[in-house]
Formats: sequence, C-alpha cells, structure tokens
Amino acid sequence: MATQRPTIAILGAPDVPPPPNLDEISELGTVRSCTAETLPDALAGSDILLVWDFFSRALRDNWGPATAGLRWVHVCAAGVDSLLFDELRESDIVVTNAAGVFDQPIAEFVLASILARDKQLHLTKRLQRERAWKHRETTRTAGSSALVIGTGGIGRATARLLRAVGVRVTGAGRTARENDPDFGAVLATDDLVSYVGQFDNVVAIAPLTPQTERMINADVLSAMRPDAHLINVGRGQLVDEAALIAALASEQIGAASLDVFTDEPLDPASPLWVMDNVAVSPHMSGDVIGWRAELARQFLANLQQYVTTDGPPAEVLGNVIDKKRGYVVSGGRRAGDSRL
Repeated sequence: MATQRPTIAILGAPDVPPPPNLDEISELGTVRSCTAETLPDALAGSDILLVWDFFSRALRDNWGPATAGLRWVHVCAAGVDSLLFDELRESDIVVTNAAGVFDQPIAEFVLASILARDKQLHLTKRLQRERAWKHRETTRTAGSSALVIGTGGIGRATARLLRAVGVRVTGAGRTARENDPDFGAVLATDDLVSYVGQFDNVVAIAPLTPQTERMINADVLSAMRPDAHLINVGRGQLVDEAALIAALASEQIGAASLDVFTDEPLDPASPLWVMDNVAVSPHMSGDVIGWRAELARQFLANLQQYVTTDGPPAEVLGNVIDKKRGYVVSGGRRAGDSRL
C-alpha cells in the first residue's frame, strides 16, 4: 500500500484535452499537469508519470535527477516503443500500458479492411464519383486465409473476429506452437519467409522491438502471393516501406491497407497516397468514439490498485510491461482486474 498520497505528473499536449476523470484521479493523488516543455518541473518529486501524450519522448529527454523518485510510468498506448530507452529499461520503475483498450476496435478495423478489398468497396466509391455503372464479381471472404503476425491481445481479438466470418486464421509469434485457443497453430516469425506465401491476407500487429523492426522486408514481400493483401495496424517500422512501395508498384503483391507508417504524418509526396491498390488511413484503427475516456478509466483503476493494495507496484498493477521485451507478457494481470 502506498505509504503517502502519491504525486502524479500527467504529461499532456496543448491540443489534447486532459483525462476526463481528472477530478477522480485528483482524489487519489496530487496532480501536476504538464506538457513536454514543463515536464522537468513536474517530474521532480513525482511518484507516478501518466504519459497522456502517448507518442511523447519527453521522459527520455528529461531523464536524470528529476526522475529519481519515479516508481511507475503509465503510457496510454498499446505500443511502448516510443517510450522505452536503455536507462528506463535498466531502472526499477514499473511501466504499464493500455493493453485491452484497443483490442476489439483494431480487430474490427482489420476485418473492415479485408471486406473492403474483397468486396471492392474502394473501387466502387471511385466509380460512383465517375458516375460509372460497372458490374463486377467480388471475392468471397469466408474460406480465405489470414496470417496474423502478433499474438498479443489485439492479435487474438483479430483472430477471433476473422474466424467468426469464416476466415482461416494462423498466428505468427516468437515461438511456434500448436493448439492455441485463438490461432490454432502459431508459426515462428523467424521463419516468416518460408510460409508467408500460403496466405491471402497478412496482418501485421506485432509490437515494435529490435527483433520485429522491418520484419516484413523485400524477401518476405517477394515470398507473398501476387494477389496477397498486406494490412499493417501495428507500427510502420514493422515494414520496409521502400520495399513495400516497390512490391506494390510492380504488382508483386496485390494490395495494402496501411494505418501506420515509418514517418507520420505520411509525407504528401509519398507514392502510397496515389496507388490504386493501397488504402491509407491516419493511424486511427483503434480510435473509436470514447477511446480517451476508456484510457482514463483504465489508468484510474490501476491507480486505485496502487494506492489501496499492499505490495510492490510490479505485483499490484495490471498491464505491466516486460521492459526487455517491450510488451505485456501473456498471462499478466490486466488493469482493472481485481485479481492479484
């Protein structure tokens, strides 16, 4: 149990509203609201840092004496690649994330992307603008196959939803295994090039780590089916973007639905914008109406555990990140779950 009322630095951004439950958070701790510019003053003496501006790298920039009292950092995102750095990894500070909030919305976005391509919805809209009546036959989604790269919560929600509409799903992860409850078989990502050509759809949802960066490279793209559909809702850096552009331009693969990019916003000069076989969306696959309120509720639930439950933060809190791996290890307690 926290021995005294904790001090909570909330790192926001000028154009982002604060957590909607700020009053409830303030009942449990002393709140210091700040931006990247004012973070140094807010950090000094703080026990907790809530990274509400979840792509900010300001903690890295202000590491030092001001962070000496930090015990817990919570980032309001599923991926923590923008937050982690060597000094934080090696410290005793517990890092938690927003695992669970984005699972179903991103799964729905993946399904929508597959259906939009199979049913030619993007082409239909273009033809509508041209007032062109052009009857076509579309692809049956049931019975098609999908490889879901990333077997965490988002990958599992995606697998369950795709299976519900008749898609044959296989997983890809760090360790190969059979009889997985959501994927059936999970194949080792180290061998990706050897089996990626078996699938109609390839979905990238893996966390960004040194091991997964540019895992979908020129060799993997060349091994995919010529009509394959790549969907990236993980991180842009999972894919070698230059190799992808070349593969799409040469019709080495059939299509791509891309919600994330190496550099964001996507450069207006990027050829991805104008390719007929590419759907571009602005990193929005998990952002459903009410998502910020859900993020705030999740942090509050974890904060309540922190201030009322005996034990060190790593054992009390949900969604604890394995800082060496860069993600929540399967089987860990979810934030908001009262089970310890």
